[in-house]
Amino acid sequence: MFILRTKDGLTYMQLAWQGAVALFTTRRGGLSEDAYESLNLGLHVGDEKAAVLANRGRLAGILEEPLSQFTGCQQVHGKNIAIVGKEQLGSGSQDLESAILDCDGLLTDERIPLFALFADCVPLWLYDPVKKAGGVIHAGWRGTVAGIGLEAIGKLKSHFGSDPGNILAAIGPSIGPCCYLVGQDVFQAAQKLAGKLQISLDPYFISQENKSWRADLGGFNRALLMAGGILAGNITTSGFCTSCQPSLFFSHRRDQGKTGRMAAIFLLQEGRR
Repeated sequence: MFILRTKDGLTYMQLAWQGAVALFTTRRGGLSEDAYESLNLGLHVGDEKAAVLANRGRLAGILEEPLSQFTGCQQVHGKNIAIVGKEQLGSGSQDLESAILDCDGLLTDERIPLFALFADCVPLWLYDPVKKAGGVIHAGWRGTVAGIGLEAIGKLKSHFGSDPGNILAAIGPSIGPCCYLVGQDVFQAAQKLAGKLQISLDPYFISQENKSWRADLGGFNRALLMAGGILAGNITTSGFCTSCQPSLFFSHRRDQGKTGRMAAIFLLQEGRR
């Protein structure tokens, strides 16, 4: 279960996993102003860089980890997953240019704080407490229908020897079907993947007028994780819609593109140094 916490003025959601930290920030507790008020963590959205780095420093302080070790990627709405080791430590922590290229998911078995940025897309965490490996995944609609969750499960199996039956998963705050209307292109792409996996789309794409659908991307990702072998009882869902909660979350769709970014963090407490 996600628990809403406030520490040193910064409000965040945390999942209680033994051996790993899974954390999702809200928009509360930072220094950014105007459309980015207040805890914007994205360097690419037009906010002042000094404010963003100060916000990231506050987040690092909550975790008691140096900001210089936080490791992120240049998210491209694909399905590539990077395996992170010491050679990538600190990538993207203080600038865009050094972030790991061309991927939307990060996995590791080392004690490295991994982060990804969100403002409606689905945050996914995967953690294997047996092999002590896991990470964080950015699943927008493109990544979702490309099967990024399944790709991450496959990487945990091939690189770390994980058994999907042991993997814990979490689905964080994202835009919900109450606020997320999609067109035929999104529906057909989801339909293609669901057909391959023999998953019914009916619970996750509710037909509306004019060839549109109310999409539950969080729910669809849950179904995909289960198709990859993760047990239903091992999946935690936050239940929050980012668009419905303007006091808590940034939302790209609600705010018409000019908004900040929250961060999903994954940190192994017992990983290799």
